[in-house]
Amino acid sequence: MAMSQAALKAEQALGHGDNATTAQDVAGTAAFNREKYGDPSEKMKALAWMGKGKVEVVECPKPKVIEDRDVILKVTGSTVCGSDLHLLHGTVIELEKGDILGHEFCGIVDDVGPAVKNVKKGDRVVASFQIACGDCMYCKQKLSSQCEKTNSNTIENAMYGGRTAGMFGYSHFTGGFAGGQAEYARVPYGDVNLLKLPDDVPDEKGLYLSDVISTSWNCVVDTGVKKGDVVAIWGAGPIGQMCVDFSFLNGAERVIVIDQNWRLDYIKEKYPKAETIDFSKLPKGTSVVSKLKELVHGGPDVALECVAGEFAKGWAHYFEMMLGFETDTSEIINEQIESVKNYGRVGVTGVYVGYTNHFNIGSLMERGIRLIGNGQAPVHLYWEKLLGMIQSGEIEPLKMLSHRVRMEDMDKVYYKFEKKEDGMQKVYVQTRFSQPPCKGSPELTVY
Repeated sequence: MAMSQAALKAEQALGHGDNATTAQDVAGTAAFNREKYGDPSEKMKALAWMGKGKVEVVECPKPKVIEDRDVILKVTGSTVCGSDLHLLHGTVIELEKGDILGHEFCGIVDDVGPAVKNVKKGDRVVASFQIACGDCMYCKQKLSSQCEKTNSNTIENAMYGGRTAGMFGYSHFTGGFAGGQAEYARVPYGDVNLLKLPDDVPDEKGLYLSDVISTSWNCVVDTGVKKGDVVAIWGAGPIGQMCVDFSFLNGAERVIVIDQNWRLDYIKEKYPKAETIDFSKLPKGTSVVSKLKELVHGGPDVALECVAGEFAKGWAHYFEMMLGFETDTSEIINEQIESVKNYGRVGVTGVYVGYTNHFNIGSLMERGIRLIGNGQAPVHLYWEKLLGMIQSGEIEPLKMLSHRVRMEDMDKVYYKFEKKEDGMQKVYVQTRFSQPPCKGSPELTVY
């Protein structure tokens, strides 16, 4: 697919042009020139990254249709993901001051480009967090997270030996697209990247098809959880929680969740079938690995990583990351490799950005461990099936929802989320376009 002139100019302005077969959208250029690429006659509120450790609710022009397949949404719901904290901390490269954040959102169609046929003004929809073209080799297999045409970033290509799809609100490393933690959002290739929500699925449930539900499902099925397995899950956040449900749905006999503090109390309350290990309270001389071997002969069959590589547990990794000698710690991955049975399976779904040291490759090879990078979940492959599971009651997204908050308070929510305050798990962010809370949704908290 050839680039439009607007997209080509935008890419050239960003210095992202190369010879790859991409169709990079206007993307980040709009972040720097919103008066040109937005509608200056109407303003909106949005959450912007303002430097390492700082976000701010700003006022900026509403986006407008630029490409023929664009859709403009009135955002009715968004959320904060644990991976957003990597942006707050500045650990994901190529963020620019003023970039609008947020990769999970739903809304009402406000405007459509002339080539969009399958959604119309007034439709309720959820957006996938990745941006797929629908036409390339990967998109034709619904492997939307690996789209060849929506991210022309040359640094990612050099680091990874290939590109991933563009993503909303996740730095210029993934295309520089403005995110959905805002009152309006522009969805490129809107005829591909939006799923209609039926009347019996409220926004508070449908929103999470954008990422967390699809990512959790992918983690479980891609790693191959099957009947009779014992599954260990590192991380009791929303992804880890949904992996508990999905592991049992796929036949797991036991599920053990490793984390600390009140997050494990949340697991015990909401997911009573799951067992827990508080790594911070293990007796001296007892490791997570030895505890799991004690609980399960030979160790679990499957280990699922739902934490990410940013958080060092030991001093060596802490200083190496601080000094830039590595981007991610291998500690959790090593725990998983060493914990599982011989020929066990380890799935990695937490965000890892670059390189790590002290990786136990010997255990991986000698014991036949299957290490599976789950990738950014291919949302398009799963979201219709998962929508049906929400409708049937097989899964209940509200279980992980702890707070309903206002768009105006998003900066404060980020800081509370980072500090793990107020028992905050998954939040639903309402805007001026949102409907009243559905049954079972938390009441509004104003900060």
